[in-house]
Amino acid sequence: MDDKKLFVLSHAQARSRAVDCVRDCPDGWTVKVLPPIRSLDANAAMWPILEAFSKQLKWPVNGQMVRMEPEEWKDVLTAAFKRETSRLAMGLDGGVVMLGMRTSKMPKAQFSELLEFLHATAAARGVKVYEQEFA
Repeated sequence: MDDKKLFVLSHAQARSRAVDCVRDCPDGWTVKVLPPIRSLDANAAMWPILEAFSKQLKWPVNGQMVRMEPEEWKDVLTAAFKRETSRLAMGLDGGVVMLGMRTSKMPKAQFSELLEFLHATAAARGVKVYEQEFA
């Protein structure tokens, strides 16, 4: 038996295969059942928003107003979404590292809430995400 199996319980046959697999596992194996996580389409919807923040806003980093990369905006905005204002770790060579939330592990409902939060935050800060907003 392979080390890992993943079954998306989207129809009866998938459920049956999952049950068969669990039945055939040796003693001591672990089964973990999780809610659905965000889809690739949902993930793709997040990046235009982050890119808009990156292109249109400067943010204070190390005392300077700079343009951040979309990945850096993702860290800032997911921390804000969780209402975390000070989740920081010390860097290996000094400095500080902000710890963000892993959106790839978010359940669909929570990721949907994050997208709504991103749109609302963009609107509140005057960030235009889609071309028709520029017209």
